[in-house]
Amino acid sequence: MQEKVILFRVAGILNSGLPVFRYPDIRLPKKEVFPVYPGKILRPVKLSFISTYPPRQCGIATFCGDLLNSMKELYGEDVGSGEQNNFEVVALNSINDNFNYGRAVTFHIRDQHRADYQRAADFINHSPVDAVSIQHEYGIFGGEDGNYITYLLSGLKKPTITTLHTVLEDPSPGQRQTLMRVCEQSVSVVVMAQAALDILRRVYRVPDDKILLIPHGAPDVPFLDSSYYKDQFQAEGRKLLFTFGLLSPSKGLEYAVEAMEKVVEVHPDALYIILGATHPEVKRRYGEEYRLRLQKMVRDMGLEDNVAFYNQYVSLERLVQFLVATDVYITPYLNREQITSGTLAYALACGKAIVSTPYIYAEELLDDERGILVPFKDSGAMADEIIDLLSNEGRRNRMRKKAYQQGRQMIWKEVARSYAAAFEQARFSYSKMFVPSLQSADVTERAVLPEPNLRHLRYMTDDTGLFQHAIHSVPDRTHGYCTDDNARALIVAVMNWRLFKDEPVIGMLKKYISFLHHAYNENRKRMRNFMSFDRRWLEESGSQDSHGRTLWALGYTIAHPPGDDILGMATRLFKDLINTPLRFTSTRAWAFAVIGANYYLRRFGGDARVRQIMKELAENIYHLYQKNADDDWNWCEDILAYDNARIPQALLVAGGMLAEEKMFETGLQSLQWLIKVNTSEEGGHLSLIGNDGWYKRGKTKARFDQQPVDAAALTDACYQAYVLTGDDNWLRHMEWAFNWFFGSNDVRQPLYDFSTGACYDGLHPGGINRNQGGESVVSLLLALQRMHLVAHQVLSLQQQQINLNKN
Repeated sequence: MQEKVILFRVAGILNSGLPVFRYPDIRLPKKEVFPVYPGKILRPVKLSFISTYPPRQCGIATFCGDLLNSMKELYGEDVGSGEQNNFEVVALNSINDNFNYGRAVTFHIRDQHRADYQRAADFINHSPVDAVSIQHEYGIFGGEDGNYITYLLSGLKKPTITTLHTVLEDPSPGQRQTLMRVCEQSVSVVVMAQAALDILRRVYRVPDDKILLIPHGAPDVPFLDSSYYKDQFQAEGRKLLFTFGLLSPSKGLEYAVEAMEKVVEVHPDALYIILGATHPEVKRRYGEEYRLRLQKMVRDMGLEDNVAFYNQYVSLERLVQFLVATDVYITPYLNREQITSGTLAYALACGKAIVSTPYIYAEELLDDERGILVPFKDSGAMADEIIDLLSNEGRRNRMRKKAYQQGRQMIWKEVARSYAAAFEQARFSYSKMFVPSLQSADVTERAVLPEPNLRHLRYMTDDTGLFQHAIHSVPDRTHGYCTDDNARALIVAVMNWRLFKDEPVIGMLKKYISFLHHAYNENRKRMRNFMSFDRRWLEESGSQDSHGRTLWALGYTIAHPPGDDILGMATRLFKDLINTPLRFTSTRAWAFAVIGANYYLRRFGGDARVRQIMKELAENIYHLYQKNADDDWNWCEDILAYDNARIPQALLVAGGMLAEEKMFETGLQSLQWLIKVNTSEEGGHLSLIGNDGWYKRGKTKARFDQQPVDAAALTDACYQAYVLTGDDNWLRHMEWAFNWFFGSNDVRQPLYDFSTGACYDGLHPGGINRNQGGESVVSLLLALQRMHLVAHQVLSLQQQQINLNKN
């Protein structure tokens, strides 16, 4: 028999000592724009831009396209040629995007696929580019708080300047860690507002010599009278008010619409144009709800002749025509922390009178009477200022001139010169010094894990749910479906959504949660388990374990819901089920329910009833340990059977959440003993307890048939131990358990099918069981996706330690 072992690593030791290039010492005046150098830049810098990119409709894509074209013009290249020349773009795509990019785009990153970021780093490293420009906005990158971009940065061997489009003064811990890592791994970071300098220093501890202040770019437009182009918008002889940008509720447009009711009483000819398509992410989740609500407001107020919606994404030439024709530009945004705004920058550079809410960027840009600030959500104050501007042409023109003068330093030609100088300095300084790596080599090594492949899971799922069994790789309809497997499949689908935000997985997720909903027998307050292929339930009450597994799955879904509709359904069913386990006698059913309650309480920590149930069930398990365990047999029963690791896992999560130290220590010691029992004396690999006899106290352990469900349970339990203790040894145990799937086992053969994502059903004395059933594939995917998630968490925890060491 040929041996084939494939080992995967995700964790390692801090301070590996591997060198990476040190970031340069650039010292610039902090209250001035980065110095602009006159004349032609003699040596063009070859650049790779990492960003969303047109024709994708978003502000970051527009910014990147404008910056790239401006750099081309600076170096004397033909903007309209479509040739790459000195510039290439690595474009961020959502999972369902299929844009027809120009030749400048040389590489695509699927935003929720971590491996794509590592491949992009390799691609750029082998490209003839001198430097890299990253446009950073949390939402365009995958991972928790957009942290996938750090995988790319950690692998880059080119000087990188990152432009920060969001700098939050009050970030979540994850947002703070992500941005700190981005700043650490960049040669320099660019901000577009003076206020962002102080925030970076104070909140993110970025040193002064790493921060560059370069304004947001804007088109170079002559100072024209607003009567130009009004005829193109049926606005001749009217006062034109204007807002543009992708529509979303954070724009606060309802307050501008409300203001129009008062404005038209004084200026009945006023016309307010709202230009822009609905933001793609808002449209995906909520459709056109926001636009329709605004349009209903207009109808209810009788403002159909005074407010017009242009539901389109227009060219720059057309946008400039709108702006030139504008008398008053309005930004009624609701987010105080907004640190930049392309729409406001464009309006200012075109010399417009502006009324805005006081978000950070507006406060700074409209200072010195370059615009007017009104309180958030105050349509009355907004109306008063608009009326005054429309009534006072002298004041409006003075404001226009001040805005236009300020905007001259923001035109793209000047901004491109500043970026060119910054890239030249970065390239010169990059190779001067070295610093220690921020992350361990193991975490960042290439191809550390296969990407989750749901192909076989899809094969095994029909309109009803997940089939129990397969004959080889073909679904076996004879045995129908069961709640156990569909509960685990629900966790797989939710976990996959967390990782990749892949829209098709939502359809699978809904099938699994629908199956669980149908399996609930409301009269008996119990879950049914087995269903025949013709959709007949074969029992009125299923196993206690199936009930507990359902609570586990629902709890995980509640902790990480893909949307409010799924959250609502999962919460309702969870509450219907949670009381029943108090009548159970199955230790594993208690354990599943405790694990589910732990996830539930992460979202609804104030639910005293669920907390009490969790406590009672965990105490049941703990008391069994006190009654049954001794030095030689650290277990709560006289037999080790299936899904064993879920029992100490339940004690760990309950002991941690309830601050029950003895319970927690019992779980930790039992898990350590279980690992010892499942360790091969010959090879040190995972040798699971087989279900052909199990392992009875005082007897010999059954070696076969070993099941994937037990390897997945051990992987997950070790993960919980790592999270709760911070001990890296648990990461090594996690890897050890996970590699059972890939040949580190008693028959030295992998159970994973790399082509379809399937998992064989177990280990026999003669090799692997060639069937690929439902339980096996969900067990493999639970373990694999947990490994992907923990890789992200390891980076975050390591960064926290680095920050503590710095302090």
